[in-house]
Amino acid sequence: MGSPSLDRDRPHARVFNEEQMDLIGPTYHRPRSRPASPAGTLRRLALALAAALGSLACLSGAAGASSLVIEGAGNGHGVGMSQEGARGYALHGYSFSAILGHYYTGTTLGQAPAKTIVKVLVGSKVKRVPLERYVRGVVSAEMPSSYPAAALEAQAVASRTYALTSHAGGSRFNVYSDTRSQVYRGAAAETSATNAAVAATAGQVVLYGGKPAITYFFASSGGMTENVENGFPGAEPEPWLKGVADSYEGSGSKWKLDLSFTVVARMLHGLFKGSFRGIEVLKRGVSPRILSVRVMGSRAASVIGGPELAGRLGLSSTWAYFSIRNGTVVRPEADHSGQSRHPAATPPPTTPVGGQGGVAPTPNKSSLGTSAGSSGGTSPAA
Repeated sequence: MGSPSLDRDRPHARVFNEEQMDLIGPTYHRPRSRPASPAGTLRRLALALAAALGSLACLSGAAGASSLVIEGAGNGHGVGMSQEGARGYALHGYSFSAILGHYYTGTTLGQAPAKTIVKVLVGSKVKRVPLERYVRGVVSAEMPSSYPAAALEAQAVASRTYALTSHAGGSRFNVYSDTRSQVYRGAAAETSATNAAVAATAGQVVLYGGKPAITYFFASSGGMTENVENGFPGAEPEPWLKGVADSYEGSGSKWKLDLSFTVVARMLHGLFKGSFRGIEVLKRGVSPRILSVRVMGSRAASVIGGPELAGRLGLSSTWAYFSIRNGTVVRPEADHSGQSRHPAATPPPTTPVGGQGGVAPTPNKSSLGTSAGSSGGTSPAA
């Protein structure tokens, strides 16, 4: 799922067991290593063209050639486990259980029912796949196999739990085989590293209050995750899906765009009247992700949510700050959220991140120094 598809992220039902399972939104933003959908490719090309036009407008120095400068971080909806962050924790010696305990607050680990079958919609057909075989076909499709073992193991548990808590197709099927749920590629996706991660965590799932807890995940947090009710407008708060600091995110999660007012006005058509004048942030979540903004016009403005804005502008996340450039002068836009424009960096933890079930997590020393792949979701997704 590409970053322009943030508006497809839907509120999810409160999920604890199979009787309560309901339709859930997409979990992931695809890294650049994965083939893009035609629609995603067109959106990215449009955004690249918009950025180029904006830069040309700035260089021209012509009267009225204002541009909107957008600085942001992260890739994805920001709810649950950051894959880039999980990689960072694994490289610093944290076990998969410690990683999961950090991102899914207050959870423990449990065991999935024996002989569980996952019904996967592949094309127009529903395939019945044993749970462990299904997870083997998911992990390397959702995380680079070169990531450290502990990160792959955390992904295996998250993907296994996601399958158990999803009834995307009601009684007909549990999950889609694409980014509407999580990507499943069958045996073609399997690698020795990802299969080892699945085997090492065989049957293990994330529990909250003794019941399976929905495990959203995404590519990159930018430094902090977000509460589910903020990441998915209309969703109910969940105690295990709270925003947490993400100490080991890579610098590649930062991004910047410079778009001409002409291009932005086309992208935001219908949200203002008159000439486009800028964007004011009204409210942010527990992280700097945008909850609402005012799109300003010379005659009228309108208020929209962060996911809609990100979808319109093709942003890879709702963690964004706005400035207006006129020639060489750059002026920050009004931000009424009360949050600092440059949040202080979160210091790395001096002790292991929260464990599972009251047991202190064990650092996974074997993962130290492991080289991770470059496709961890830090680029705009398809």
